[in-house]
Amino acid sequence: MPLILILVECGIELLPKVIRNHPAVKKNLSSGIYSSQLLDNALHFSAMKNLKNRDKRGRPDIIHSCLLNALGSPLNKNGNLILYIHTINNKIFEFNPKIRIARNFNRFKGLMAKLLIDGSIETENSKLIAPFKGNLKELISKFENPEVYLFSSKGKLIDNHKELFVEDLAKNYIIIIGGFQKSSFSEDIVNLSENSFSISKHSLDAWVATNRIITYYELTYRIL
Repeated sequence: MPLILILVECGIELLPKVIRNHPAVKKNLSSGIYSSQLLDNALHFSAMKNLKNRDKRGRPDIIHSCLLNALGSPLNKNGNLILYIHTINNKIFEFNPKIRIARNFNRFKGLMAKLLIDGSIETENSKLIAPFKGNLKELISKFENPEVYLFSSKGKLIDNHKELFVEDLAKNYIIIIGGFQKSSFSEDIVNLSENSFSISKHSLDAWVATNRIITYYELTYRIL
């Protein structure tokens, strides 16, 4: 069975209307440049001070690192990864395993802005990033016999990959990782599963957790 990975509450969104007239936003905004239309804490920090949930917003760099780790893994290259992102504004997108994410961060920002504006990223032959029209509960319900795991520094500490995964082709393991810098899962996310785990005594960056969990799954199924 493939591993189903969902990066949730990701800080990817277009510039909110309420801050578009702020000097820090106007300084970098250009209607002809997609990347300038994406909220980015590094550029818009002073404009974001009054935004709700600002600790989870404006961090496309986190998702960039997570996607590079996930899509570049042997698991994905072997055809055994199903990957979604869920944004802070409750939009859900599925990534084609064959997509090549730009290593350059500004190009990646441009891709994400275009995705949010157009609703999908397509070529003549396939959809590279496709929207899922539903919420997270509906997404999870698509999969038979799901085993849903939330990963958080507050979860039960796991020190061996065999405690997480067993080689069972009847199970759909659904992994949920927060795509934000700090703060905690919202109540809606917490309610998705009673299984909450930690994989280190330290608080890990999202891309480190992504890499480590994928590696655990690869070890379980001996994917090289």
